[in-house]
Amino acid sequence: MDIHVYDTYVKAKDGHTMHFDVFTAVKDDQKAIEFAKEWLISIGEGEAVITSKECNFCHIQSASSNVVEAINKDGYFIYKMEGCK
Repeated sequence: MDIHVYDTYVKAKDGHTMHFDVFTAVKDDQKAIEFAKEWLISIGEGEAVITSKECNFCHIQSASSNVVEAINKDGYFIYKMEGCK
């Protein structure tokens, strides 16, 4: 399965930057932002500002089985990089 990757940077409540990717099955900028918001709420960072400026389409890549499983279940997968909980 090929996935669409959205490179995302947001400011946390304490001011540090969180860097993560949103993986989705389709290229839909608005849906990627919604998925990012959903995840941010789930980790207690629901106040973070996230728009197309913070969440940008980056590329398409192949996905591992655990990523495909998460996308099939939740619609997205969050790949945590820097400053994420």
